[in-house]
Amino acid sequence: MADKPQKEYKDYAGQKNRVFVRAIQGEYNLSEELRRLRSQPRVRKGKDTEFHGGMQAWNKHYLEPKDGMAQTLHIHLEEFAPGGVSQKHGHVNEAVFYILDGEGAEEHDGIRYEWEAGDVAIVHNNCVHQHFNRNPNKPARALVLKTKPMFLFMNMLFQRSITRTPKEPTPTQGDFEPREEPELV
Repeated sequence: MADKPQKEYKDYAGQKNRVFVRAIQGEYNLSEELRRLRSQPRVRKGKDTEFHGGMQAWNKHYLEPKDGMAQTLHIHLEEFAPGGVSQKHGHVNEAVFYILDGEGAEEHDGIRYEWEAGDVAIVHNNCVHQHFNRNPNKPARALVLKTKPMFLFMNMLFQRSITRTPKEPTPTQGDFEPREEPELV
């Protein structure tokens, strides 16, 4: 019996040009952005979303800013092969892992935390972490919810100016003009 060829998966984390936060371009218009958001689908079919990664851990990204359906959340499914291990990584944002099935563990900043189906594992801000499937015979899955886009876009979404820069000089400004060249001391 011939060996079944391995399916190749895209390396999601290795992409050089990922979109973490969608731009809001053109004239700022909250009404237009809300109209655009409300025109987006409200259900995304899992079968229409591909897995990325492999051989020990895969990801299926359901919601990211690049999709245009939302701006502040990143939601994906992680699937760990039997005995599988994820990359060791860290990020500024928190992440919540709802364990759908299996049994595994997290290592957060050198401390091990074990989990099983029905548990919630929380990765805190700025935590170096790694995910493990403790069962060498069965896979494990977790639904992951992250505020990563919000952290990257903090204080910029729906921003507005209250006052503009005055067009008159200050009382003490004199004839000051911006210097083209830095002054040498």
